[in-house]
Amino acid sequence: MTETSSEAKRVFICGSALKGQPDHGNLQSAKFIRSAKTRALYRLHSAADGWHPAIYQVEKNGVSIPGEVYELTLEQYDYLVSTEPPNMYPSDVILDDGEVLTAMLYPRELVEKFGWLDISDLGGWADYKAQS
Repeated sequence: MTETSSEAKRVFICGSALKGQPDHGNLQSAKFIRSAKTRALYRLHSAADGWHPAIYQVEKNGVSIPGEVYELTLEQYDYLVSTEPPNMYPSDVILDDGEVLTAMLYPRELVEKFGWLDISDLGGWADYKAQS
């Protein structure tokens, strides 16, 4: 996790809080920093019939997940975490430029248990939602 000051932190957003997605308001007035993508270390699934994304890290066959970097105050970050679906948890992700930021991940074992659709090769969450 990269902290920009004691009062702010940068977060990687790659799901329903992206610009143009229904939960973007959960970021409140967080500052958009840039578009980014992860290293090819992750898989992306459509959880709960497309309600939210489910991202987890893998040792092989990973893809680069596109997203956005935001700077949040600690209060904005706490609010964002409180609005996440059950079982999602904050964890570090590695961006393609090596920066390590916090993102919301989902337990792989639950994805596999429910057999949720793997959308890793469909261009990211926003592209998937535009196609569905």
